[in-house]
Amino acid sequence: MRFVVYGAGAIGGVVGGRLFEHGHDVTLIARGEHLRVIQSVGLRVDSPGGSITLEIPAAASPREVQWHGDEAVLLCVKGQDTVGALDDLRLAAPPSVAIFCLQNGVANEREALRRFAHVHGVTVMAPTGHLEPGAVQAWSDPIAGMFDVGRYPSGVDGADEAFAQACEESRLQSIPRPDIMRWKHAKLLMNLGNAVQALFEGQDGADEVARAARAEGREVFAAAGIDHASAEEDRERRGDVLQIGAIDGLERGGGSTWQSLARGQGTVETDLLNGEITLLGRLHGVATPINERLQRWMAAANAGGAAPGSADLAAFLAEG
Repeated sequence: MRFVVYGAGAIGGVVGGRLFEHGHDVTLIARGEHLRVIQSVGLRVDSPGGSITLEIPAAASPREVQWHGDEAVLLCVKGQDTVGALDDLRLAAPPSVAIFCLQNGVANEREALRRFAHVHGVTVMAPTGHLEPGAVQAWSDPIAGMFDVGRYPSGVDGADEAFAQACEESRLQSIPRPDIMRWKHAKLLMNLGNAVQALFEGQDGADEVARAARAEGREVFAAAGIDHASAEEDRERRGDVLQIGAIDGLERGGGSTWQSLARGQGTVETDLLNGEITLLGRLHGVATPINERLQRWMAAANAGGAAPGSADLAAFLAEG
């Protein structure tokens, strides 16, 4: 299976790097200074086990990729960039390619299915980082992450099996699951705390806000009739697979939304995470005040170039 990794940031860089390191055919699609460094000196993948620099082929857009029709596209952009990435892919890639959504949220697969026939959901459980051009971090070693996979909206096919096998060969872990969206909805509940971490990291009471956001999410799922993997199932699945360690000379930061703020990326994925709960709440008559407020506060923090953890939690709570 040939892999085209669209979005070579924290997740795409680590997954693409590990696959390439273990002999798989990989092409990265990246942008800006990150792309320039990869093309000039290679992609550096740091982990507790050491660092490796990989001379992986990299392109600026799908138009620069030589397509054969049997590729698997690993879509690793943030949710707010999904539509643009898919539209670029549609203009260059054959319609027969398989799209694997290695993304948080549950809206990306639906957008992909509008444009491509073969779409797969992938849950992302991977402590990774990307704050420096040309470098990504896999904070768990020897297994860098867990990427269970299944066809969207349901089922398992040969492409899922091939992806999972490639992961298992490459210090990644993957289980094919016919009910993959059930697991992605469970991951969405976890990701409702991303905005809390980015806004209020280290402040007393932040954990309670995250719990309240997830409680709203569970209530909304119940009203909408959406099933999701339980906390017990998730704990059993994770087990002790992810072993987080230290990387020499580096300090581990926060999750994906925290990293977007830290990089001054310009966009965040909150409207695809907390916003999914807000949307479902409005559709099904369930109040979601915490998730709505987190959306507004994240939009303001991002627009104002705020540093992670710099928002005033007391003021946030006072709005309630």
